[in-house]
Amino acid sequence: MSRDLTESAIKEIIRETEQECAARGQTVSETLVAFMLCVTRLLDTANPSLSTIKMQVYFDMNYANRAELLSEQHRLLEGRLAPVVRDITDSHPRVQEEMENVYQKIVSYMLLSSGLGSPTDIEVVREVTAALQSVFPQTEMITFISLSKKNKEQQLKNLAMLVTGIRLYNKECRRGGSSIDDLPAILNEAIPSATRTVDEGLNTCHTLAHRYTALLESMQEDQHRYTQLSSFKLKEALFNVRQYEAFLCILLSDAITSAQEVEKMNVRFAATMEQLKNTVQNKVSIDTKEVFPLFVALSNLWTGFQDEILLLSFLTNIANNLQQFSEIQSQLFPEEVLTSLLEGVTVKSDEERIRETMGTRVNVSDFKNQEWLFPETTDNFDQLLIQYHGFCAHAIGVKGLTLPGNPTIGILKHKERCYVFSSKEAAYIFAQDPDKFIQLNVEKAREHAELIQLLELRHQFEYLAPYAQARNAGKCFMKPTTKCDSSTQTDTHILPPTIVTSYEWNEWELRRKAIKLANLRRKLTRAMQTDLSHMRRENSTQVYLPKDVSTQTKRDNSSSVPRPQIFLEGLRGGSSPTTHMVKVDLTRAVDET
Repeated sequence: MSRDLTESAIKEIIRETEQECAARGQTVSETLVAFMLCVTRLLDTANPSLSTIKMQVYFDMNYANRAELLSEQHRLLEGRLAPVVRDITDSHPRVQEEMENVYQKIVSYMLLSSGLGSPTDIEVVREVTAALQSVFPQTEMITFISLSKKNKEQQLKNLAMLVTGIRLYNKECRRGGSSIDDLPAILNEAIPSATRTVDEGLNTCHTLAHRYTALLESMQEDQHRYTQLSSFKLKEALFNVRQYEAFLCILLSDAITSAQEVEKMNVRFAATMEQLKNTVQNKVSIDTKEVFPLFVALSNLWTGFQDEILLLSFLTNIANNLQQFSEIQSQLFPEEVLTSLLEGVTVKSDEERIRETMGTRVNVSDFKNQEWLFPETTDNFDQLLIQYHGFCAHAIGVKGLTLPGNPTIGILKHKERCYVFSSKEAAYIFAQDPDKFIQLNVEKAREHAELIQLLELRHQFEYLAPYAQARNAGKCFMKPTTKCDSSTQTDTHILPPTIVTSYEWNEWELRRKAIKLANLRRKLTRAMQTDLSHMRRENSTQVYLPKDVSTQTKRDNSSSVPRPQIFLEGLRGGSSPTTHMVKVDLTRAVDET
C-alpha cells in the first residue's frame, strides 16, 4: 500500500472512531483519537491512564512558554491593526475634510494599539485626541502624508507610544486616565492568588503520590495486601498524579518568573514616573529630547504589564483546565476508602525518602567501567539533565514506582545519559547491567503509554513526536537540552577537481567530430615492410651547432679644437668718413687647449 493510501485509511479510521464516540455521548479530539484508536478505551471514564493521556494531549497542544505566547499575541495584535494602518498609510487626502478624517483614524489607531479604553467612549477619545495634538497637531498632516509608507508606519508606532506615555502621566497627576486600569495593583493581587492555587494543587498531588506509593510498596511486601489491592488501579493513579504534578511545576515556575518580572517593572515604572515629574515641574515649555524618551519608556513598561496580565490569565486557564483530568482520583479513591486502605501503612514523603539516604553514596572503586558523578567533582552538577524526570531508574522497570532519585548517592553516566537512584542498593543493581534495566523501563512504558511523556522517553520511541515539538522544533518540553558552543571547518573542495579535457559544449564542434568519425569508418589502414627496412636499427647522430663569434678592430676616438674668436674694430661709430677696420684674431692655439 502506498504512503498516500495508508494516510487516507488512517484518517478514515480516525474520523469513524470520532463519530462513534460522539454518538455515544463522548466528545473527543482527532489528536486524542489518533493516539488511542480504541473506542472502548476512549469511553472508559474510570481509567486513570486515559485521563493522564488526555491531560498530556491537552497540555501539549495548548501550553506555550513566555516567548512563544507573547510573540503570538503581538502578531495577532498587528494583524488586527493592519487594516487601520493600511487605511492610514494608503490615503492621500487633498482637502481639509479628508485631512480631518485621516486624523480621526490616527486617533483610533492610538486607542486600539494601546488597549487603554474603548473607541466608543467619548471621554476617552477626547483624552487621546488632546494627547495626540500636543505632540502631533493637525498642521503636520501635510508633512506626514508626504512620507513613504514605511516611514508612516514607524511614525504611527512612535506616536502611539508617546500618547500612551502622556496618558499614563496624566493619570498619575490625576488629570485624566480614568478609564485606565491599575495594572500593577491588579498583578500584585492576582499573581500571589494564582501561585497559592497552584501550590495547593501541588500539595494535594504530593499527598496522593506519597499515599499511592506507600500502598504499592505494601502490596509488594505482603501477598495478602496484594490480593486486597490488586483490583485498584493504583499504578495508573500514581502516574496520573505524577504527571499532574509535573505540569503544575511548570506553571508554578512560569508564575514565579512572572512575579519577578512584575517586581522589576514596578521599580522601573516608579523611577521613570518620578524622573518625569522632576523634569516637568509645572514648566511652560519643555525640551522634547528630555521628556519624549521618558514617555516612550512608560509606554513600554505598561506594555510589559499588559503582557504579564495575558500570561497570568493564560496560566490560570491552563491550571483550571488541567484540574478536570485529576478528578478521577476522587472517584476511584474517596477519602474514606483511601484512609481505610492506609491503616497500618507508613506513608513517607519524597523529602523523607531523600533524607534517609543522604549519608550513603556509591563507592567508585567498586566499578571499573562505569562513570559516576558527584557534586564536588562535577561542574554544573545541579544543571545535569537527569533521565526519567529525576525518578529512580531502577524502581520504574522493576517495581513500577516513581520514587524520587537522590543525586548525592551518585549519578551514573551511561552512554552520555545520566541516571539517579533512590538508594545505594538500587544504584549497585542498576550499574551491573544498565542496558537491561533501561530496556525494562522501555517495556514498562509500552505497557503504560502515559509513561512515555512522563519519563521523557521519546528518544526510545522515535516514531512518536509531541504536537508542540512538530509545531516548534526549538521547544523543549520539560527541561532544556544542554548545549555548548562548537565550531568546525571543512576544505573548500574535499575531492580533487575532475576536468575532462575532451568535453565540448559547442554543438557544432560535436557535429564536426561526429562527421570526422563517420569518415574514418570508411578508411583502411595498410602497412608493408621491405627487405631494406627489415631488422634495420634506427640511428641518430648529434652535432654541435656553430657558435656566433664577433671581433672588434676599430677604436673610436675624439679630440677637441679651439673655438675661433675673431673681432672686427672700426666698422661703425668713427669720426672720419672713411672706415678703417682692424681684424683681431683671438683664437687660442691648438697646443694650448
